[in-house]
Amino acid sequence: MAFPKRLVGRLRARKAQLALAVRVTVAAFAALSISMALHLMLPLWAVLTSLIVTQMSVGRSLKATRDYMFGTIGGAVYGGAIAILIPHSGEPELLALLVLAVAPLAFIASINPSLNTATVTAVIVLLVPAMSHASPLASAVDRVLEVAVGACTGLLVSFVVLPSRAHSQLRISAAQTLELIAAALAELLAGLSRGRDTDALHRIQDGIGAALVGLNATGAEAERERTAHLASGPDTGPLLRTILRLRHDVVMIGRASVVPLSSDLQARLAAPMAEVSGSIVGYLRSTAAALRSGASPPQIAPIFAAGATYAAEVAAVRNDGLTRGLSGEAAERFFALGFSIEQMRQNLIDLERCVAEWSDTPPPAAPPRAEA
Repeated sequence: MAFPKRLVGRLRARKAQLALAVRVTVAAFAALSISMALHLMLPLWAVLTSLIVTQMSVGRSLKATRDYMFGTIGGAVYGGAIAILIPHSGEPELLALLVLAVAPLAFIASINPSLNTATVTAVIVLLVPAMSHASPLASAVDRVLEVAVGACTGLLVSFVVLPSRAHSQLRISAAQTLELIAAALAELLAGLSRGRDTDALHRIQDGIGAALVGLNATGAEAERERTAHLASGPDTGPLLRTILRLRHDVVMIGRASVVPLSSDLQARLAAPMAEVSGSIVGYLRSTAAALRSGASPPQIAPIFAAGATYAAEVAAVRNDGLTRGLSGEAAERFFALGFSIEQMRQNLIDLERCVAEWSDTPPPAAPPRAEA
């Protein structure tokens, strides 16, 4: 029984991927069936188009459909026009016409990648008549019809069959990014006693950068859904900007942790720094869980309490003169660390507000905050 349970658990963890596989399969089957019923010349292109436009989310499917249709229509019009207006009978003329068809569209596609399909379509419209003895006009019309069938089928399937909204995916992506930030922060603050080299800093933070790229892409898809009134929910901008600022805080803390604290400072600040680290890391992970489930944000009060303790100990350290013997670089990193932690605390306040906006339940009454 252990293996079936593990298999079911893994399948549940991949629900979004399984849903995409089902949508793609249904879209391909439907596109081929419709193409055969309409007696299209090349049903292959309808099937391929349906596979291309059926994406992970409705917002991404909308963009893929728009780009593919615009590129196809533009390529068909241009390719059909030069094939009709420029006489050609032999291979040298056809080769010259191919250059004329490809070069301008490839240049345009290099400027606007969303029109990549135009070059392919123009080539198909130009060469298919030479192979099937059809007219260029008929080739262009068939190509547009085939792509239209595939695009409409894929988009309809994305709406109807196990639809996945980018707004829901954004919750998961944001939660994963916050967990990466929490793990990086815990490792960086723990390294204040031994320092870090540049390679180690890059290794810790590279994953966050990649996660932010995916998060921003999902955010753009979610906004596309909101613009098309296909999804309701809060604006994605505040949440994305807040997570980006938290990423910048981690970068600043990483730079401050390259050189370890002196032994005297470590002895005095180890306990309050551990409290700060534990409270922020715990809050980030609890916030990630709240985003996934649509719950209210966790209480942020422990972060303020830990920050007040750390600030008081830093003030005591300065009064005792322990910072006077630091080199210029060490002193700069020490105070930059305190500034970065305070800045992160302010950004966590914004994060609390953003998560409350994304919550499916009203937030509980918060206790009074103890400002540092």
